[in-house]
Amino acid sequence: MTAQTETSTLDPVLTTVIANRLDGIVREMTNTLLKAARSAVISSARDFSCCIVTADNRLLASAEGLPVHIFGCHLQAARMTEFHKGDILEGDAYLDNDPYGGNTHAADHTFMVPVFFEGEHMFTACTKAHMADIGNSIPSSYYAAAVDQYAEGALIFPGVRVQRDYKNIEDIVRMCRARIRVPDQWYGDFLAGLGSARIAERRLKEFCEKYGKETVKEFIETWMDYSERRLVQSIRALPKAKLVNTGRTDPLEDILPDGIEITVKLDIDPDEAMIHVDLSDNPPSVDCGLNTSEASATSAVMGAIFNSLDSDLPRNAGSFRRITFKYAEDSVVGAPKFPHSCSVSTTNVAERLVNITQSAFAKIGEGHGLAEGGTGLGAGMAVLSGKDHRHDDVAYVNRMMLSTNGGPAGHEADGWVNYAIPVIAGLMYRDSVEIDELKHPLRVESLGLVTDSAGAGRHRGAPAQTVTYTPLENDVTVISPCDGQVEAPRGVLGGENGTPGETWLIGGNGDETKLPNLVNMAVRKGQSIRGRDSAGAGYGDPITRDPARVLRDVFEGWESRDKAANTYGVLFTGEIDDESLAVDDAATLVRRREIEATRASAE
Repeated sequence: MTAQTETSTLDPVLTTVIANRLDGIVREMTNTLLKAARSAVISSARDFSCCIVTADNRLLASAEGLPVHIFGCHLQAARMTEFHKGDILEGDAYLDNDPYGGNTHAADHTFMVPVFFEGEHMFTACTKAHMADIGNSIPSSYYAAAVDQYAEGALIFPGVRVQRDYKNIEDIVRMCRARIRVPDQWYGDFLAGLGSARIAERRLKEFCEKYGKETVKEFIETWMDYSERRLVQSIRALPKAKLVNTGRTDPLEDILPDGIEITVKLDIDPDEAMIHVDLSDNPPSVDCGLNTSEASATSAVMGAIFNSLDSDLPRNAGSFRRITFKYAEDSVVGAPKFPHSCSVSTTNVAERLVNITQSAFAKIGEGHGLAEGGTGLGAGMAVLSGKDHRHDDVAYVNRMMLSTNGGPAGHEADGWVNYAIPVIAGLMYRDSVEIDELKHPLRVESLGLVTDSAGAGRHRGAPAQTVTYTPLENDVTVISPCDGQVEAPRGVLGGENGTPGETWLIGGNGDETKLPNLVNMAVRKGQSIRGRDSAGAGYGDPITRDPARVLRDVFEGWESRDKAANTYGVLFTGEIDDESLAVDDAATLVRRREIEATRASAE
């Protein structure tokens, strides 16, 4: 820790007030973008994040930013200052989406506004938003099958100035409008992203005016040092351990028939209060869009580590001092080199990295880590495109967030239903059916939870969700770079696996065709897409689950009576229909002893 820890004179109460004020500014940025954006992926699903970075490129405040977005924004701010050294002025704004230079993947357009006070660059306000269309060669900002960056086709902006003196540089806007399929929607999102960052600029100037430049600078160092101390305390409460965990992505037909095996190594040193992450034992970059950028891989693992530690730890450059990373050269995990595509950098491999890392902590023993959460952008999170017959066949491209995967169980709680995917961890919103039907020419025929899909455990994973939708008139192109349909989320410490997902095409005559996990097809009027997401895995032995919890699960329809009896060893009297269902304590005790005896004989 730095000397500032011992010498800071900033009042602890004032420190707390200022820290919360900065989080309040980030939340105002968030609300601005949420209300002003055009696309459903931003305005409905909330696939974006906002944060504040210091002028010397350290993450300071992120509030409720998505883990996969936030942990790399300082890298982008550093590139901005490197590329425009000596020429960054008040009134500037910059756009960056370069996955080889600090961004997550090309779909995440990051708007950066340098904030000046009394002539000094004090902060950089960052707004990172997933755009519905970015000029890819297919109508989707996810392209898992892209053999390289050229095939992917995205417009790349490596720290490019897009405003000077608060005015757009129209050359950039015209270039985007000429390439992007939904130019008006993109431009609306572009202005909303800039507006979000400009709100932060205004509020940060007020903030500096109120507290004064020197107090603000002292706060930054005090807050970073406090955050580091908090992580030191958390790591020192862990046992010394070297953890190794592996996992595998789903295969992609004709591209990666065996999937990608991923390895995470963690060296937890409570004496030094450090966690060393070694991601160097991973395969070389692959010739498809599954390569994970440095920002995505770091974010995934960092997010999983914080998932496994104290829940209220500050997540900023101060706490990050206590975690180191090692990568291989030109690797699918965190170190791809141009022109290897990183189109789905934030999902497939990154999701597995979260799961592998947080479940590695469970190897320490009871009370640590989490199970694996459901993975994959399934049918309910597909990118839809086509021409809307309701509006003179105008083109549309948008990503839905109608259904989500089930969350993992932990040592304290069951999995969260609105988990989405591991790199999001419940921080995005699930779309309104009505909004999606307004935004897209389709009808949602059904949406619900799947009984008996969750991974059983002392704490249960969240169940899978299922969705069915159909075009109203014109063909709808459905693109889904899915994972989680082969390699199921895995339970820990005796918890059972969650169920994998699946996607089906339902014909006009009702016939069903199971689709591969990588979907890119036109769905016609009269046909439907039905998808089921994957479910979260369980934590701990199912027969140690509180019978009262099992009773509630059966009442809610999340688990059946058969699963209650055969997996949890819980038997009931009465019926659900007349609400007389109750736990039979004596029969449950006998049943659980029978399950234990069966296990012992099998061993």
